[in-house]
Amino acid sequence: MRWIFFIMFLVLVLGTVGYVLWHVWCLLPISKIGRWLVTVLMAACVLSMFILFGGVLERIPLNTASLLYDVSTSSLFIFLYLFITFLVLDVLRLVRLLPSRLLHDNWWMTIGITVVMLVIFICGNIHYNNKVRVPLSLTTDKPLKKEYKVVMVSDLHLGYHNRREELARWVDLLNAENPDFILIGGDIIDNSTRPLLEDHMAEEFHRLKAPVYACLGNHEYFSNELKAKKFYQDTGIRLLVDDVATVDSVITIIGRDDRFNRNRKSLEELVRKVDLSTYTIVIDHQPYELEKTEQCKVDFQFSGHTHRGQVWPISWITDAVYECSFGPWQRGNTKFYVSSGLGIWGGKFRIGTQSEYIVATIGH
Repeated sequence: MRWIFFIMFLVLVLGTVGYVLWHVWCLLPISKIGRWLVTVLMAACVLSMFILFGGVLERIPLNTASLLYDVSTSSLFIFLYLFITFLVLDVLRLVRLLPSRLLHDNWWMTIGITVVMLVIFICGNIHYNNKVRVPLSLTTDKPLKKEYKVVMVSDLHLGYHNRREELARWVDLLNAENPDFILIGGDIIDNSTRPLLEDHMAEEFHRLKAPVYACLGNHEYFSNELKAKKFYQDTGIRLLVDDVATVDSVITIIGRDDRFNRNRKSLEELVRKVDLSTYTIVIDHQPYELEKTEQCKVDFQFSGHTHRGQVWPISWITDAVYECSFGPWQRGNTKFYVSSGLGIWGGKFRIGTQSEYIVATIGH
């Protein structure tokens, strides 16, 4: 299945790259040598992304690897928006609303598209760095010893692009809330534990002033499950892999293994170990089969994974794929929240989506 996905992804990327580069070649009003230089450089930027799948980043200096990661993955999003731009222009040309000459050897169109791309991606980066605080009220009739404040985050994707300085800022955000406990809904790690270890990121997690409970995400498996679990152990985070924890004997937290592991326990099995008279929370990275959580009479589920596509129009795809791809949801008496993530995979742009952390209160 992963090979099928990779081949489809490869065909899609190469087709998009070829379409964009052809239009860039036609549009640029410069010499043939200049066109070759620009198109080869653009192709190299986006196609270097395949180095990420080849393990090359693990063998080069960390700062160089970070730069290569940022350039290649950012180029992927830029090419997506160039593809959309040229596609729209081609449609306008075909219906004779746009003269064909504007797409050939034209400085004004070249400058216009360049300015638009700069505005979109500079604003997208600013929006990514603005972490949105999302308040959430969870009410229950079940007995509680007090009102509990919980900070929930998912999809930190720490690695070559989200380095220790970024994590330190996030830790400060979470500590400022003074929560009773913290939930992390998977994908703390991006694709490799190497930058986390070389940056000593575990030390930042030790600055958190509240107990932390987390589940695995699919990227923990991509980065090597055993190394990921060792990193969690070093951080002091309570990792729940098909396991259960309790808070003050009145709140139960069920942490599911990621569905990447086809042999993970079913939620029904896990719930049988739980006293459902307590307020019951499930943390499950991928928000599939929400009906089963409802059937198990869980009070609340927190998930991530979707990123809500990170940028529009990919958000339309995630909205179509998942019953809930982002935000609060409810089925019967069970409430859900699917986070678009605190961090991000790849280029640091949020266009039509947000990077967020959720501050929930559990009370009567």
